[in-house]
Amino acid sequence: MDIEHDRTNSTGGTSSAGTADTPGGSDGGDGDVIGAEAAATGAGRTERAAGAVHDEPRGEDANGAGAAEIAERAYRRFDYTDAHGIRIAAYEWPATDPHAIVQIAHGVGEHALRYDAFARVLQANGFAVFADDHRGHGETGRRQWGGDLSRLGRLGPGGLRAAEAAIHQLTGIARGRHPGLPVIAFGHSWGSLMTQRIVNRDPRAFAGIVLSGSAYRTPASMESGELNKRWHREGANGFEWLSRDAETQRRFIADELCFAADILRLFGLPDALRLYGVPAKGLARDIPILIVSGAEDPLSRGDGLRKLANAYRARGVTDVTLRLFPEARHELLNETNRDEAVAEIVSWMLDRFPRE
Repeated sequence: MDIEHDRTNSTGGTSSAGTADTPGGSDGGDGDVIGAEAAATGAGRTERAAGAVHDEPRGEDANGAGAAEIAERAYRRFDYTDAHGIRIAAYEWPATDPHAIVQIAHGVGEHALRYDAFARVLQANGFAVFADDHRGHGETGRRQWGGDLSRLGRLGPGGLRAAEAAIHQLTGIARGRHPGLPVIAFGHSWGSLMTQRIVNRDPRAFAGIVLSGSAYRTPASMESGELNKRWHREGANGFEWLSRDAETQRRFIADELCFAADILRLFGLPDALRLYGVPAKGLARDIPILIVSGAEDPLSRGDGLRKLANAYRARGVTDVTLRLFPEARHELLNETNRDEAVAEIVSWMLDRFPRE
């Protein structure tokens, strides 16, 4: 499949943009993307948020990491309590004098810290980054289910809608720590499906939207069966669909907080069906949307992502970009061409939310 990179402007036309470079020596002021090697220099201080938010103790975290290890991290962990009393594990990658916020929503069967490298690049380019381990996932799920990792993926009371409400709650925390800054949603896979649903209900929940590894949420265009079936062969590990990078597959399998994304089994039929839907009427016309995916991502069937882009355009959204990377699979941030993908995503953000 060829690369498609369409940007619809206010007159309904399209234009093409090239691939961004990643010069490690740039300060990002002219829209250049600072590479991951510079990310560790972007940390700054933020104040404790008000309400039921608990920052990570300085001495030791919940998993026994000592003060020295915590100090070397680019992120800091905090918790907040959702409407059902579930404590949500969350993470902030603070930036010095940030100009915008990026909120990451991860997929089924994974957790927020798999996005650490991406968050460091964002951090180095002036974005304050926030992410949570969604209901039933990561450290939230570990604590929610009393350490029983066999129950990871089960969302608990309130189900899908409670998981989405907790994402929206984190948006409020991020805005409280950085008043006046725009919030860009980066939703991957399940996170992108929840982002679509959140924006349907609250069209101005975010100032910009990136949908990664997403799908047009209809039975014909979104795969609901076996995601690894085209890679079935003797010796297959079942996670070839994630990435062409064998090391990515190995790390996913070795991660005790990662597991197979069997949504029907984990969520139950009612919540699985709630994931279906299309862009709603009344969307904000001026909120830019980037839909980015590997052309070989099995979650999206056929030309489903083109249908999704066109559906947003039909609802009046004036800046919709669709970018497909040939041969890449589901996890662009962990693909063999990850540097190219990250550079384009961050360049898209900087183009629309530039540093002053």
